[in-house]
Amino acid sequence: MSTQPMERAPAGAPPAQEPESEVRRKARLAKAAARRLALLSTERKDAALRAIAAELEAKADEIIAANGKDLENARQKGVSAALLDRLALTRERIQGIAAGVREVAELPDPVGETVRAWRRPNGLEISQVRVPLGVVGIIYEARPNVTADAAALCLKSGNAALLRGSSEALESNKAIAAAIQDALEQSGLPREAVQLIEDTDRSAAQEMMRLNGLIDVLIPRGGAGLIQAVVQNATVPVIETGVGNCHIYVHADADLDKAEAIVINAKTRRCSVCNAVETLLVDAKVAEAFLPRIGRALEEAGVEIRGCERTRRWIPQAKPAVEEDWYAEYLALILAVKVVDGIDEAIDHIERYGSHHSDAIVTENYSVARRFTREVDSAAVYVNASTYFTDGNQFGFGAEIGISTQKLHARGPMGLPELTSTKYVIHGDGQIRV
Repeated sequence: MSTQPMERAPAGAPPAQEPESEVRRKARLAKAAARRLALLSTERKDAALRAIAAELEAKADEIIAANGKDLENARQKGVSAALLDRLALTRERIQGIAAGVREVAELPDPVGETVRAWRRPNGLEISQVRVPLGVVGIIYEARPNVTADAAALCLKSGNAALLRGSSEALESNKAIAAAIQDALEQSGLPREAVQLIEDTDRSAAQEMMRLNGLIDVLIPRGGAGLIQAVVQNATVPVIETGVGNCHIYVHADADLDKAEAIVINAKTRRCSVCNAVETLLVDAKVAEAFLPRIGRALEEAGVEIRGCERTRRWIPQAKPAVEEDWYAEYLALILAVKVVDGIDEAIDHIERYGSHHSDAIVTENYSVARRFTREVDSAAVYVNASTYFTDGNQFGFGAEIGISTQKLHARGPMGLPELTSTKYVIHGDGQIRV
């Protein structure tokens, strides 16, 4: 054992600093990049977006190879079929992602838009104009398309994007982020405008939640557990995206052919997404006519039905539904079915069990449709259409940063305007307040 005295720091020397974390370092660089992005012309942003789309297509083989590693790791972990579907990238999906980026380039630029303007009696001219939020942090689960969608929307709206995906999609996200950064550099923009946090430990996400002053807003995208963890633990402002316990109510005056087509589409087109229907409510007046046919159609599509006692009279193969089924976001080929005695019970059921995401009514009765749209308090309310349309692309936004189920700042699919705030600009001619 050494007997030499320990070295001591000179008196008055500052304490040794811990190494800067990846999260803080990238957030600091994003903050600097955001100042540059806020001043970019629409033309430069659009050129960069087109370069990103082209680079994603050019790097498709590399992205698919990286995605293959993620898929193999996910299968070994026993990840569900729904999550595997969200994770998987094909050449067609990459082309779709690139097309979405190009659509964003074609959209109007919200930055600098005058929301309203007026002149006061004292001659002051006041205008409210849109400005970027700054640094947008996004914490999301195994959906690598979010990396490109979020980058495109943030860039067009003049924001820097700080992205933190899940470990299941790490290799895919790295490949996509690298392609985006290469395109930014080729366009003369800072690579730091879009950054991926590669540390997938929970502590990295927790650090993002508390980086006040560096991250301006945080958006979680994923399951209920992730969203609630961010909402409950973040000190950074949060835009809450919601889980999708979506409903379709087949009213007594429904066109049953329309109803069948809408239910099958909303459940089976892609059941792993948040806008897929999870609960079907059928008016008792059409239960005898509708339930046997929709039961057969769902069974042919491979859907497991969990029905109330009255439902099982007409669909005997249905499993008995329990209380938890009415709350469930299955994200799988499972559908809860309940017979209700009219629109009052249907609306009460949606209010009690729903997640205020997307809910639909099928009816030919105009006054009933109007009542449903007034009283169902959800981000998207449909009449005679599939809930599957709750999507930024389908709404004409090019892509979406998420689907908000909260009521402050943004609600529903969030596109470019929802990624801006406003400030007031006041022009005077020497006025003073007395």
